[in-house]
Amino acid sequence: MAVYFSHAQNCTKVNFPADGATNIPVDATITWPEVSGINGYLISLGTTINGTDILRREATGINNFYVAPVGLPEDTLIYVTISVLLFNATPTDCESSSFRTTNVTYAPTCTKLIAPDNNAANVTVVSDLIWQYSSGATSYNITIGTSRGGNDILDDFNVGNVLSYNPSTDFPQDVRIYVTIRPENENGSSFSCSEESFFTGHVDDPCVEINLVTGEVHYLAPKINFSTLFIKCTNSGPIPVIAEGEADGFRWFQIIEGEEILLSENKNYLIKETGNFLLETYNIVKRTGIEIECSSTSNFNVVSSELPIIESIDIRPLYLGKQVTINTFGIGDYEYAIDNENGPYQDDSIFINVTEGSHMVYVRDKNGCGIASQLIERGLKLEDFPNFFTPNGDGVNDYWQLIHPPEIIELQEIVKGKISIYNRYGGLIAEIDPNSLGWDGNFNGHPVPSADYWFKAISFNQKEINGHFTLKR
Repeated sequence: MAVYFSHAQNCTKVNFPADGATNIPVDATITWPEVSGINGYLISLGTTINGTDILRREATGINNFYVAPVGLPEDTLIYVTISVLLFNATPTDCESSSFRTTNVTYAPTCTKLIAPDNNAANVTVVSDLIWQYSSGATSYNITIGTSRGGNDILDDFNVGNVLSYNPSTDFPQDVRIYVTIRPENENGSSFSCSEESFFTGHVDDPCVEINLVTGEVHYLAPKINFSTLFIKCTNSGPIPVIAEGEADGFRWFQIIEGEEILLSENKNYLIKETGNFLLETYNIVKRTGIEIECSSTSNFNVVSSELPIIESIDIRPLYLGKQVTINTFGIGDYEYAIDNENGPYQDDSIFINVTEGSHMVYVRDKNGCGIASQLIERGLKLEDFPNFFTPNGDGVNDYWQLIHPPEIIELQEIVKGKISIYNRYGGLIAEIDPNSLGWDGNFNGHPVPSADYWFKAISFNQKEINGHFTLKR
């Protein structure tokens, strides 16, 4: 259930570095006091108040600290904003603080590999290189070779301010690979950094072919393009899921409590329920006269979503216009618009400075399960009541009643309580429920004469509507 309300939420503020602090190291750990009963934190860094040009709402989970993976920019005034995440609520941005980082005047020190480890064995030929951050570094140069001091794979290549590198070609197999990583910044680069190495393993996977001349690797398992998430609207039928690509065979499984239950072996499948599923595709390959399956798998989830239900609408007067808050019920992911079904839509359920008068609000499920709408503050109108009726039993105009406006879902949205009917002398002769058939022209069980009669109704916003109509017999 997702219900969106306006909340008064607790906030926090960075306590290190202190607001206005200077000469803060570029590898500083930013910390803030914990807030209890929340779902987590987001941190934003920018060069202006509430700015996000350095980092935009990075999630830290429930950790009340953050360390920039590649360091903070040097000699820079940095503004920090912590956002608090409550359960089933939009993030609340807390008050910003700022500090200035130190001017780095030294060259960075050497770093070392994290993966593969130095002297690791049987490293896959498609491995990425990952290394530790070197304080003050703004880029890294990498040299890779198949001999000590060699550069036959990569020669002093600058990969930028990152902490990993995916080589453009696979490493050769059964070879010791030598790697040197040299951090640098505007002050220079580190010198005499140690060369590290690891051994690649032999590729004996029967589903992998290697061209012995070119070294090109060919994978025999199917390549299938497939989404990891599908949405099933609660009011819709089965979802057609399609495996886009070619393969010798297909298998669809549903995973229930860790057990894979085979559903189909067709290329395409109709998913009838939500849950965790798996698509296995395979090609048949012959090796030494034996047929084997070279397979690839794709896990995917089917989750429910539904048409939103507008539970209530809160209206609060402001100095200019009013604030409208839409309270929505449903399991979907919703967005909101006012006065135009085509948007623009916003994630926030609150609209401010809305002009006086009636408006239509729209709530749209982001997953495509539909749009709910509701008219607000339409009010009652004299034209909502008929000018006459003829209670003669012919089945036409036999009752006098409020005309239900087609744009109103519930009459309680525009009329409050019962409608009172009076004779010309002001005597009360009937009170009718707006949801009933209406007045049949009788008083105490006897027909009243043809004449003009008066009515009074109270609108939902406490405005009194008075008028008259004619009874004709």
